[in-house]
Amino acid sequence: MGFSLVEMWSAMGFSARVVVFILLGMSIYVVGVSIERWRYFNKGRKVAHLLVTALRELLQKEGGNSLLKAQEIAKAHADTPLASVVEAASGAFMRKSNQLDALDLVVGINRAVERSIERQTDVLKKGLGGLATIASTAPFVGLFGTVLGIINAFHSMSKTGSGGLSTVSAGISEALVVTAFGLLVAIPAVALYNYFSGTVDKLVVDMDEVASEMVEAVVLSGNKG
Repeated sequence: MGFSLVEMWSAMGFSARVVVFILLGMSIYVVGVSIERWRYFNKGRKVAHLLVTALRELLQKEGGNSLLKAQEIAKAHADTPLASVVEAASGAFMRKSNQLDALDLVVGINRAVERSIERQTDVLKKGLGGLATIASTAPFVGLFGTVLGIINAFHSMSKTGSGGLSTVSAGISEALVVTAFGLLVAIPAVALYNYFSGTVDKLVVDMDEVASEMVEAVVLSGNKG
């Protein structure tokens, strides 16, 4: 038997092939989620920078009344998490500014912002649970394939009645290939999960900062009034 991938695939048993297909499915999921999240976060970071800069200038100039204009800015970037939080805060301000006193208005805006941040955090974490699951389970799936390969090797020995290297080489190579494939899937999944989790944390911080500044603008506006 040769040791090319095609020849080793031909020598694999049915169970080992099933394990390989499972790992292949995991790798496709990792690649798909990574591309989608990278595009989403890359766009979110760029829009967040522009939105934060515009909002801070607006809030410093116009105080609480700027929340009305902030909603217009947020609508222009409605498909990003930070814009959703801004829209929630400005929407709460417009709905309740004529009905509540300053303290109750701040409380109402805070609640609206907190709910929006929670929803947007869930959106940001989309697919990351799957990455974490694959990162933790892929090595064990590969190990399962390793066990199947060793079983295949011993099965070959029992059939031939010989324990030579040529008899067990197919099963051992099968076991090592599946093990390597499992690690090849798990290691990038771990790295990508950590990277995207860090990005989520940074975007959540941005949302918290902008929400705090918007509430502060309402308080300052109320004090001036």
